Amino acid sequence: MTGIGRPGRDAPAIALTIAGSDSSGGAGIQADLKTFSALGVYGASVITAVTAQNTRVVTHIHDIPLDVVEGQIVAVLDDLDVAAIKIGMLSSPEIVESVARALDGYAGPVVLDPVIVAKSGAKLLRDEAIAALKERLLPRATVITPNLPEAAALLDCAPAGDAEEVERQGRALLSLGPAAVLMKGGHAEGEVCTDLLLVANGPAMTFTAERLDTRNTHGTGCSLSSAIAAGLAKGLALPQAVGEAHDWLHGAIRAADMLSVGSGHGPVHHFHRLWEGLR
Repeated sequence: MTGIGRPGRDAPAIALTIAGSDSSGGAGIQADLKTFSALGVYGASVITAVTAQNTRVVTHIHDIPLDVVEGQIVAVLDDLDVAAIKIGMLSSPEIVESVARALDGYAGPVVLDPVIVAKSGAKLLRDEAIAALKERLLPRATVITPNLPEAAALLDCAPAGDAEEVERQGRALLSLGPAAVLMKGGHAEGEVCTDLLLVANGPAMTFTAERLDTRNTHGTGCSLSSAIAAGLAKGLALPQAVGEAHDWLHGAIRAADMLSVGSGHGPVHHFHRLWEGLR
């Protein structure tokens, strides 16, 4: 494996997403690749599952065979200078194990988004896979990016109800091995959305934005984690990568209603900065 690579003077950084496919294009692999492109990073992909879904419902989930998942990772890392990896939907303990095994020897940053439930409410990570995720991939992660229900599922407790509990749960997740934890505040209440970044032996860092009134938030978690990976691929320090990703996603949510995609939870506008001059 080439491990972490650095692009030439005129070449874009390369990031890899390992995640499920969303047929509606708003989340998963499709959202990750759109995010990479929007932020000036070349995106490669490893598909772990194919879902049949739209903005309202997930009707089918088909896991990709384990040897194909592992083969995709090996093929990409054997040839491309991947500067950062984002991991999303893994579905089963066997896929978790295959991904962990294929990443042995990779030296670059890894952003792990513990995708458990889709926006529509469909379960995307089986209960028995949570233990495998905690054991095999959390300790490998540069940063994990759970929302409040995901953090609670990883800790087998109720979701945090206030800022103090958010930090306590975040530090409990730190004790499981990741270098950093970003507790996302999208599921909290209030006019301000606060994300909390925690690192071992360091102070908490907050990233705040006005909470926007829109139903079009499909793929926000996928997009934020891949935006962080894009920043890390470009050589940003983690706090700067999180801050830039947070600001970019806020703009993508603010512009989401312009897309008018589907009749349920529509996607965010990944290309809000690029399409503005095309209207």
